[in-house]
Amino acid sequence: MSNYIYFTALSGLTSDVPPDSILSRTLYDTTDVRAILFDFARGQELSEHTAALPAILYFLSGEATLTLDGEEKEARAGTWVHMPPQLSHRIVAHTPVTMLLLIIKKETSEESAEENI
Repeated sequence: MSNYIYFTALSGLTSDVPPDSILSRTLYDTTDVRAILFDFARGQELSEHTAALPAILYFLSGEATLTLDGEEKEARAGTWVHMPPQLSHRIVAHTPVTMLLLIIKKETSEESAEENI
């Protein structure tokens, strides 16, 4: 029995996004990491918020404005962002957007070492 998960393509895993909607699908969830695929309809947004855990955003398709700690950045296919815990962020989709969110649940040894300094 294999112990891996394989997707040939992440785009298209969620169904068609209705107008004025955001769909999400958890692809993977363990004690270490959670992977969630988001599909945003044009014009949809995640309002400004923070998260208790570090996270990585990877934009697979579309165009959006990403606000990180008050600083606006443009996001498109290929944009990759690491966010530490408690960083305020917001996403506004200008076109339909597909984004992968990785929530890092387990401390790395480097993070543990920094806390012990």
